[in-house]
Amino acid sequence: MILAVCALVSLAVGITVEGWPKGAYDGLGIVLSILLVVFVTATSDYRQSLQFRDLDKEKKKITVQVTRDGLRQKISIFDLLPGDIVHLAIGDQVPADGLFISGFSVLINESSLTGESEPVSANARNPFLLSGTKVQDGSCKMLVTTVGMRTQWGKLMATLSEGGDDETPLQVKLNGVATIIGKIGLFFAVVTFAVLVQGLFSRKLQDGTQWIWSGDDAMEMLEFFAIAVTIVVVAVPEGLPLAVTLSLAFAMKKMMNDKALVRHLAACETMGSSTSICSDKTGTLTTNHMTVVKTCFCGETKEVSTSNKSNHFRSAVPESAVKILIESIFNNTGGEVVNNKENKIEILGTPTETALLEFGLLLGGDFQAERKASKIVKVEPFNSAKKRMGVVIEFPEGGLRVHCKGASEIILAACDKVISSNGDVVPLDEPTTNHLKNTIEQFASEALRTLCLAYMDVGTDFSVDSSLPLQGYTCIGIVGIKDPVRPGVKESVAICKSAGITVRMVTGDNINTAKAIAREIGILTDDGIAIEGPVFREKSEEELYELIPKIQVMARSSPMDKHTLVKHLRTSLGEVVAVTGDGTNDAPALHEADIGLAMGIAGTEVAKESADVIILDDNFSTIVTVAKWGRSVYINIQKFVQFQLTVNVVALIVNFTSACLTGNAPLTAVQLLWVNMIMDTLGALALATEPPNDDLMKRSPVGRKGNFISNVMWRNILGQSLYQFVIIWFLQTRGKAAFHLDGPDSDLILNTLIFNSFVFCQVFNEISSREMEKINVLKGILKNHVFVAVLSCTIIFQIVIVEFLGTFASTSPLTVQQWFVSVCLGFLGMPIAAALKLIPVGSN
Repeated sequence: MILAVCALVSLAVGITVEGWPKGAYDGLGIVLSILLVVFVTATSDYRQSLQFRDLDKEKKKITVQVTRDGLRQKISIFDLLPGDIVHLAIGDQVPADGLFISGFSVLINESSLTGESEPVSANARNPFLLSGTKVQDGSCKMLVTTVGMRTQWGKLMATLSEGGDDETPLQVKLNGVATIIGKIGLFFAVVTFAVLVQGLFSRKLQDGTQWIWSGDDAMEMLEFFAIAVTIVVVAVPEGLPLAVTLSLAFAMKKMMNDKALVRHLAACETMGSSTSICSDKTGTLTTNHMTVVKTCFCGETKEVSTSNKSNHFRSAVPESAVKILIESIFNNTGGEVVNNKENKIEILGTPTETALLEFGLLLGGDFQAERKASKIVKVEPFNSAKKRMGVVIEFPEGGLRVHCKGASEIILAACDKVISSNGDVVPLDEPTTNHLKNTIEQFASEALRTLCLAYMDVGTDFSVDSSLPLQGYTCIGIVGIKDPVRPGVKESVAICKSAGITVRMVTGDNINTAKAIAREIGILTDDGIAIEGPVFREKSEEELYELIPKIQVMARSSPMDKHTLVKHLRTSLGEVVAVTGDGTNDAPALHEADIGLAMGIAGTEVAKESADVIILDDNFSTIVTVAKWGRSVYINIQKFVQFQLTVNVVALIVNFTSACLTGNAPLTAVQLLWVNMIMDTLGALALATEPPNDDLMKRSPVGRKGNFISNVMWRNILGQSLYQFVIIWFLQTRGKAAFHLDGPDSDLILNTLIFNSFVFCQVFNEISSREMEKINVLKGILKNHVFVAVLSCTIIFQIVIVEFLGTFASTSPLTVQQWFVSVCLGFLGMPIAAALKLIPVGSN
């Protein structure tokens, strides 16, 4: 705005004194420069907002299970229509307004609409389900009645518009830097203006013309004002926020391709300084495609493989036991076996459920027939506190039976009978109990997830409203489910270790399973500790402080244990913690952590709402990629700040000293604006889009307290500024003699030379800034197309400005020899930058 005023005054005075068009060049030059800066900034801001719009769309891509046309299918929530029947389970967000048709123990959290934290139960008496609310417990089917903006949630949203994005911690740090530099610039500008005006005044005093002011004098005063203004313009690094936004936007776009969806910009850079990752096991470190690989029925342990079919298995187990096993598998499940559109059998449900259903089909069971044989009267869905799930079924001939399954040690403790090897029900004695416990441990040590199945006949006196019995079951048997480790996880854990990031596994699984998998992928080392949630809970604050740094695996953990672990890591130990989670129960820990990473496939809506980054392919390796990008963002912005501060320091000192000593500034307003343009906007583009390299993961993380402008940066900035200042000062004082310049144009040519050398110093300094500590700055430069394009544009523009836009930019065409010298002087900055990197400085 100050510049615009300056341009207007300059135009007015210029045209009155020198006439059109000659007097308008200076003013028009400033106007052009302003337009250019504004245009580039606006374009990048606009692209940024488009990016957010795409992101919002991506964020809302949720698929739900629906029955439509008599077929169960997955469709996007945007395609829901009134009349669809939606299947809802724990952790789902209700996608539209609708009516409860059937379901079991459904609790709805309506806090997003009503603000009431107490969950409401939905049943036939209270059938209304509202979109935007979340299923806290149970499962049900819902008939959709209204969708879109007509739902209660839609009406609420129509009255609100979303707020803007908060500034990221890095932007706050940089705004501080920018303000200080701006103030220094303002001070220098005022002093420069005062010195120049005083110079003019003393000249007029000597001539005795202090009372006669002509248009030329006014023009000169205006030129002084323009110089002062441009000093401010150069000093205020308006490119800093732009660099952060560009860098983060670029990283977000690339991370999207790498299967990570960033919901909050700040998460990008925070992830770069993370020192600890607490990861789930199931689905993140492992593939989450479970299969039953070992079983123990009727006292015998058998391996299950799909190839030798199950006839061999069936023949070894009494028919009565197989019958009850199939009944248990197909009734006590949250999953379903359906025929899809292509008439193929499809198994729907959580991975553990699908593994069991697959096993049931392998045994020759028929899901639909099994379901028709009895009626389900009550379901207690699985939840992480009880670690079990149960159903009550009623037979057509009367009589009720409870089927229960869950964590092996919990279910086994509830059993007092077992099915023997010939299919009879016998009391559970000590040797059998020990045999079963050993089997569970044996399975777990092979990294299998164990589930125990049990049943109990309860007669007709059982009331549907009372909860399921906790004791007196008959154990049917134990299944071992294998969840293979994801490919690439072992390497990713190793990369994290070399990058100084500690990986901890937090899982609800059995401790032996957890230890086996943690060893396999390199999380658990010999000096690390594996602990169980219940033991962890009992510890005092002091013990936790001692213990937490050594914990590598936490098994059988409840959501609150995870929350406690994260809280301690952050507060007592000052770590920057990233946490992965997929279940509704992980929301507190995701919220507590510095960066919450939710799983895109397995994650519930509640988890995704609490998270900062959504890992779209649920893969641990993607998390490492996010950390790499985070570090890359941080370092790119450091490089840019180093580059920009050098230019600022030199331009300030050169103009200030020469204005004070010689009474005129070698760099004019338009030239300074062009330099400002290169370093602010184009420099931000070039340096902010450097892709990450693997070396980033070999250094230790910045952590919470790291200084943004490090000693290394100060060394590079001061060294380079000193070199550039010496060059320009030499040209200013000895330039005419060195280049044999005389004649009327000698001042103009000298100033052009200074301007040209100054710009080329920046061009080569930009290349040197690609690496802050390494001497080889050219490695991979051609792969970064943006960088090459920006440098080429800068050089072409510079040639055009010097050779053809002399009247605008106050330059004069240079000879080949003069061009050669100014490019060489710029190039000399590179070996000097390399030499500077050999000077050792502290690391912070």
